[in-house]
Amino acid sequence: MKIALIGYGKMGKAIEEIALQQGHTIVLKINSHNKELLTASSLQKADVAIEFTTPESAIENIECCLQAGIPLVCGTTGWIHALPEIQARCATLNGSMVYASNFSIGVNLFFELNSRLASLMANQLQYEVILEEIHHTQKKDAPSGTALTLANEILAHTKKKKQWVNDISDNPEDLEIISQRIDPTPGTHRVKYASVVDDIEIIHTAHNRTGFAAGAVLAANFLKDKKGIYTMKDVLGL
Repeated sequence: MKIALIGYGKMGKAIEEIALQQGHTIVLKINSHNKELLTASSLQKADVAIEFTTPESAIENIECCLQAGIPLVCGTTGWIHALPEIQARCATLNGSMVYASNFSIGVNLFFELNSRLASLMANQLQYEVILEEIHHTQKKDAPSGTALTLANEILAHTKKKKQWVNDISDNPEDLEIISQRIDPTPGTHRVKYASVVDDIEIIHTAHNRTGFAAGAVLAANFLKDKKGIYTMKDVLGL
């Protein structure tokens, strides 16, 4: 594959390393210093674009790829409020895209485990659930997209919680998400069910960015000859 990298920070460089190891070619690297190079003509040199930037620029980058007719893997979080608009644009332009709050294969298996545990705990009202996440200090959004996916899966099953909050709360209907930003942590997520007699916890700890990068390249391969919007559930067949 010929890949355009939109975002060439730590994640972009990790993706480049994995892609080159697998025999792919990087034909475009966009960062904050050369954004003017992100044009339809430059994108059309690539088979697929992989985008890891900021919530502020993601929607514009997605639109640019859709307009250029280039399949897109989007790993930026914090823009999901605009998903209905993006879905409509993708359909109108007959585009293709994979988006996910996290591209790590391990994290996506963790999502499945979290959902299953939440369904098992739905009627165990003696347990209180809390969610904790730790990321590096350059992480722009809090809670993280991964934490929000975990929270929404819990809310889909629990009877006790009605909404998530990004803080300690006195409201028993709030699902607390505690966010910490500590270098050099790539990402740790913990879901804890606590009672007076015992605790049940599931934890995912990322050791580096390799898992995220490998998942993004896998998603790029998945998009070949496809149209529409997909998630990592589709990529992994979950």
